[in-house]
Formats: sequence, structure tokens, C-alpha cells
Amino acid sequence: MTPATRPRRPRILVTGFSSFPGAPRNPTERLIAELDRRNGELATLGDVRLAVLDVDYRNLPQALSRLGDESRPDIAIHFGLSGRAGGFVLERLARNVVGPLPDNTGYVPEARTICALADAYPSTLPLDAMRDALEGAGLPVGWSDDAGDYLCNYLFYHSRAGLADGFAPPLSGFVHVPPLLDDPMADGGGGAPIAFDTLVEGALAILSTVAEHWRAGHRM
Repeated sequence: MTPATRPRRPRILVTGFSSFPGAPRNPTERLIAELDRRNGELATLGDVRLAVLDVDYRNLPQALSRLGDESRPDIAIHFGLSGRAGGFVLERLARNVVGPLPDNTGYVPEARTICALADAYPSTLPLDAMRDALEGAGLPVGWSDDAGDYLCNYLFYHSRAGLADGFAPPLSGFVHVPPLLDDPMADGGGGAPIAFDTLVEGALAILSTVAEHWRAGHRM
């Protein structure tokens, strides 16, 4: 393949969330900081943009629009915390629901649905390949068709439905992760907490798998 026909590098957005009520230490925020320290390693995968999103219903669409304008991602991989997660939980469906819990500003949307569109949108990430990569690395992985009714699902639905102006990555999806072993939330959440190194290893495996999937579909 000549340089003139070589496909361009994928533009990859990876997001985590800030802390929120009940979770004063969000491992996905720490994950984004660690990935930022590994920018040389990430550069081999594509043009990677990292962002920590506020747990704020009213600000999230504008934040996605800004990220869309700035990076025009081909791929969006969103990470979020679940106290019930037993490993890397690959979310298959973004659901058109909003729950009663307030965000970090104390705000709760009045409607119990996000918008007047489809009840659900499927992830467009290569979930089977992601599962195989995680299992091949000996990392815990599972499936879910219910990303909850809080900001994780709200983000997932916005990302998949294209609700934020200028933000419409062809490959988009959500991965829930457990609390870390040293996190107080690890006690009593019902999930299986993991070490931070395991979280980073799994995230890198996911990024590498999705980037390769994108490149395979854009080879000349």
C-alpha cells in the first residue's frame, strides 16, 4: 500500500466521568488521567482525544458538541462506573430512560425519557471482538442490555442517537467498570472490584481492538 492510498488514522474519543453522589472517587476519571500519561502508546492506535465529563445532565449535550467540533471522532468509547459490575461490562443497548437520581448540581430532568426517539439504540462498537480480547488477556468481562437510568445511559443514548449537535461517531458505545480494590464503594456494591492496573490493561485492550476494527473496515 502506497502512502497515497494508506487509510487515515482513526480519530478516537475516550471519555470517563467525574465523581458523583455515592462515588467520591470515580475510577474512570483516574483511568483517563493514566491514559493521558501514556499518550505515546495511544498514538500508535490513532489520533486519541481524552475527556472527563461532568456528571451534569444539562451540560452533557454541550460537552459532546464541543468534543465533536474539536475532534470529529470516528470512534467514541465511553467508560463509566457501576458498583454492580463484575468486570468490564459491555453495554449492548442505550435506552431512552431517565431515572430519579440528581446529578452533581442537584438537577433531575422532569421527563422519564430522554427524547421522542427510539426506545433503544444498539452499541456500534465491535463487542464480540472486545470480549474476545478481554477474555484472551484473562480479564473479567460480561454483557448487559441495561446501562441504568443515570448519566452513563444518558451519555450512551446521546452518543448513539446523535442528539448533540456535531457529534455522530460511526462507532460508539459504553463500557461499565467496577470500583477499584482500594475504593470504599467496593464494599457492599454487589460487584467485583478490580485493581487499577487491571482497569488500565483492559481499557488498552479495548482501544486497540476497536482501532483495529476501524482500520480493517477502511483498508483500500
